Amino acid sequence: MIKYKMLGMHCEDMRFRLNVVKAEPQTKFEIKPEFNRQLKKIKELPKRRILELTVKMISSDSDPKPFDLAIRLVANFELEEEIWLTEDEKEFITSATRATFPYLRSAITNLTAAAMINPLILPPIDGGMLFPEEKKED
Repeated sequence: MIKYKMLGMHCEDMRFRLNVVKAEPQTKFEIKPEFNRQLKKIKELPKRRILELTVKMISSDSDPKPFDLAIRLVANFELEEEIWLTEDEKEFITSATRATFPYLRSAITNLTAAAMINPLILPPIDGGMLFPEEKKED
């Protein structure tokens, strides 16, 4: 088990734009957030990791949405010990994503509420499961 602590987090980008979409009054839009993450290492500090967790919901002609939203959170972590194995790195990134996701979920809700629309509240899910394609096959 990889031991670490979160040193801090900040929001590097937060954007919202209301779209003019012509639709019938009872039209339901499919809001599918697109999540992405990137792990960065700091060469001078081998125990430090930076996780960028992003979400985007952008309207297109083929998939109209009532709004566009983009948020990027950056979390700084310090490992108890350096990681040498790829499997340990994968375990850490899953665990760090799990620790950071509730803040991203909250930012989505707060941003949409601040825009004075019905707040978008994502269901509480395990952030470690956001990227199932990266899971090991048993």
